[in-house]
Amino acid sequence: MNSVELIESFTEFKEFKNIDRETMMNILEDVFRGVLKKQYGENDNYDVIINVDKGDLELWRYREIVADGEVEDPEIHIALSEAQQIEPDFEVGEEFSEQVKLEDFGRRAVLALRQNLVSKITELEKDSIYQKYKDRVGDIITGEVYQIWKKEILVLDDDSNELILPKSEQIPTDFFKKGDTVRAVVTKVDMRNNTPVIILSRTSTIFLERLFEMEVPEVFDGLITIKKIVREPGERAKVAVESYDDRIDPVGACVGMKGSRIHGIVRELKNENIDVINFTNNLQLFIQRSLSPAKISNMNIDDENKKVDVYLKPDQVSLAIGKGGHNIKLAGKLTGYEIDVYREATDEVEDVDLEEFADEIDHWIIDELKSIGCDTARSVLELPKEDLVKRTDLEEETVEEIQAILKSEFE
Repeated sequence: MNSVELIESFTEFKEFKNIDRETMMNILEDVFRGVLKKQYGENDNYDVIINVDKGDLELWRYREIVADGEVEDPEIHIALSEAQQIEPDFEVGEEFSEQVKLEDFGRRAVLALRQNLVSKITELEKDSIYQKYKDRVGDIITGEVYQIWKKEILVLDDDSNELILPKSEQIPTDFFKKGDTVRAVVTKVDMRNNTPVIILSRTSTIFLERLFEMEVPEVFDGLITIKKIVREPGERAKVAVESYDDRIDPVGACVGMKGSRIHGIVRELKNENIDVINFTNNLQLFIQRSLSPAKISNMNIDDENKKVDVYLKPDQVSLAIGKGGHNIKLAGKLTGYEIDVYREATDEVEDVDLEEFADEIDHWIIDELKSIGCDTARSVLELPKEDLVKRTDLEEETVEEIQAILKSEFE
């Protein structure tokens, strides 16, 4: 391999890796000087002239002309008679310059030089990726799913850099195939064994915040402030928003006309329910809003222990708790208070429509119970378990589970 071929191959490499011209020239010079020192034990009296654009490389060695018999080091001195064979006008004390050919290094040295160059470029590339993503922590990245493993997914960005989306950072209902486009937020950038590791997340609250910035111009412009976000990824999220401009309705702006803005975010989050609520410093009102859609009758706040007892009408209890308890759990995280729900005492013989249990009991089961004339909780509890199993297509275990849910409503 001659110098032109070597430089041409690295010019292409430079273009592919997006390395600037000056950096490339410095790397080439450093590597060549390292080879010169290894080959000749010295490199101070050498000039490395590189033109990356043209693919030119010239190595020049400079030696001092000394009288015959006074050559102490052939690397820095040359005898007058030897110099005059090249140019008869040379005199003692003058500088003698000659071009060194790459071929003079020998095949092994050239291969080592190329390997060293590849190593330096790769090292630079890794550092460049690390610095690039270190500054992008908290930003949304769009990439392509390249490989799927049990515990993580390998994602490639537009420059074919490798990013990692761990299983723990995926929404439970996420399902990706090779070639799919995925959006996630950069949460962490590490160097492991001198290799940058970029971790992505779709479960982070920052991901939801950035989606709001993308979908709601008022949030991006700072006219609406997101005070706090809490999430159960794939299930439910609560977002407290505030605007310092009285003319702006923060909740209405975030939801959009007929839900146009929020729908895009919900789709991205695999149908995660998003409650957008107005932030307020009035704690009682904030707790009330955080438990939406349930309507609260009364509450007792214990500031010292950060607890609050909430009292609701019987038909509001299941709404306050929510499916899987997500609503009350997120309300607690949002307000910073432990919330206990209590049913209001009433003199009337209470009953609750089965539809109120839609968060806890599957709709097909409710329909099955309605088909035998059981529209309310008490109408189901009044029938023996055996009758319910006989008259419906429900398993005995399912009936027991339903009865337990309904009984807890009246306890």
